Amino acid sequence: MRKLQSSSLSSPRNGVSSVTVKEKYGLPLVLIVIFALTRLPGLMPWNFSAAYALAFCAGVYFPRRMAWWLPLGTLLVTDVLLNVFYYHVPPLNGYMLLTLAGFAGIVAIGRCFKPQMNWVKLVGGGLLGGILFYLVSNTASWFYDPGYARTLAGWLQALTVGRPDFHPTTLEFFRNTLLSGGLFTALFVGSMKISEAAESLKEKEGEPAEETDGDKPEEAKA
Repeated sequence: MRKLQSSSLSSPRNGVSSVTVKEKYGLPLVLIVIFALTRLPGLMPWNFSAAYALAFCAGVYFPRRMAWWLPLGTLLVTDVLLNVFYYHVPPLNGYMLLTLAGFAGIVAIGRCFKPQMNWVKLVGGGLLGGILFYLVSNTASWFYDPGYARTLAGWLQALTVGRPDFHPTTLEFFRNTLLSGGLFTALFVGSMKISEAAESLKEKEGEPAEETDGDKPEEAKA
């Protein structure tokens, strides 16, 4: 009987090899660098960021603890740096903590998906995460921004047109959220699937060929 290789051992959550996950730490690190760069003020359009894809794909692909601390820790650190050195506001505030909770919700959505799902379903999950962030972040704006009335009409304003003295509108923010969430999720998922396919092919090429009846030595005749 052929012995099972260590790389074929699956994790209890989704059947992905723990060895395979460790070999793919490079991809999460690349995405984090991209995410950090997209947060630089003025570099990308408003709300166009890899953060939504990072949070969702972390939930899908990363081990349990890493799925939470890596994306949320990155978000927290970059938010604090932006608050201190760019916006010149206190490093921690209620709005930031609520949006961080929104990203935690995106990670939770990712945990409901499995890496074996097809590309379309996974990209759809990334878009769902973007919708969740849109609802949470703009509700937080409605709650903390004195420019909005604390009424249903004020909440709907925060979700649609935003404040009249600020441009672009909330719906334009939402468009950029969906575009960037879908784009970066598609790139990350595509990279993972290409990497998995290449690794699977490599494993197959390394397996010894099974014996056939023609390869067996003939039995000695009486």
